[in-house]
Amino acid sequence: MQLAEALLIRADQNKKILSLRARIAHNALAQEGDAPQEDVAALLAECFAVIEQQRLLVQRINAANASARLPDGRPLAQVLGEREALAQRHAVLTQAVEATRQDTDRYSMREIKWVPQLDVPATQRQIEDLARQLRELNIRLQEANWQVTLPEV
Repeated sequence: MQLAEALLIRADQNKKILSLRARIAHNALAQEGDAPQEDVAALLAECFAVIEQQRLLVQRINAANASARLPDGRPLAQVLGEREALAQRHAVLTQAVEATRQDTDRYSMREIKWVPQLDVPATQRQIEDLARQLRELNIRLQEANWQVTLPEV
């Protein structure tokens, strides 16, 4: 199995687990004398089985990430860390710029005036640059993911 395929399966498993959690919560309580729409014990067993499958898959993904390298020689795990840092920086700057867009409710000159505390155009350029870097890095990672075969664990 290729790493990219495993990542898609892991994403599907995450969706399945979220769905099962919602179904468990929805059926966890029933009015006295009524039966829940679904058997909570069966849902729990199914959810735990998916979690176990995912645990095994994640071990294989982690092993592949630890041993695989991009064509430029950098370890895949290192590049994933770099991507996470870029995404975090992008999120912080985006949130900062969004915070400067607060609507002002000034009706007279005596009311409080809000002044941005950062250079919005320069920060927006940083956001765009980080977005470009993330796109380029994601492309390289996607290419690598289809080249890496998961090890058996």
